[in-house]
Amino acid sequence: MKNRKRQAELVQELTDQEIRKALYMTQFFLLMLSLVFGFFLFENAASFTELFEWSFVDVVLIGGGAGILVVMLDLYFMKKMPDRYFDDGGINERLFSGQSTITIAFIAALVAVSEELFFRGMLQTAFGFIPASIIFALVHIRYLSNWYLTANVVLLSFAIGWLFEWTGNLAVVMMTHFIIDFLLGLVIRRRQNKNQ
Repeated sequence: MKNRKRQAELVQELTDQEIRKALYMTQFFLLMLSLVFGFFLFENAASFTELFEWSFVDVVLIGGGAGILVVMLDLYFMKKMPDRYFDDGGINERLFSGQSTITIAFIAALVAVSEELFFRGMLQTAFGFIPASIIFALVHIRYLSNWYLTANVVLLSFAIGWLFEWTGNLAVVMMTHFIIDFLLGLVIRRRQNKNQ
């Protein structure tokens, strides 16, 4: 509880622009790490591109369908459980409220590409499903002060990691991650607009 209060205080000290800047810098850092890591992990560009298959069925139906399923489950639990279970210290609200649909889509795409490229494409390819999923969950530290969000991010991390194991397709998990962040970003914006 004390950590969550401190986190909320830190978030309040930042402007919306500073929060977005921190997000962009973090994602840029992950992209750069992926570039460096990929240089040593893959023999050449062709071996890296084998992680992508641009199949409509895989990317849209499996990846998009998995993302929609996660969002539907999340919305169901949001209706059934107290709001405090979904409190991340206000970061997501500050990140998405007041943003255009295009900006929310850009943020969701940037996060989906950079995080899945690093955690699935690099870490999971090099070290396996379990270590990559655990590291992904730990990196989302802002959720770790709330037991429900911690459970949520751990389960989601393992689900996306399993999806990558099953399909072997980075495009699928990028689509899943994008759909989740984009749709929940729209939900957050809508709720904020209603409360104003």
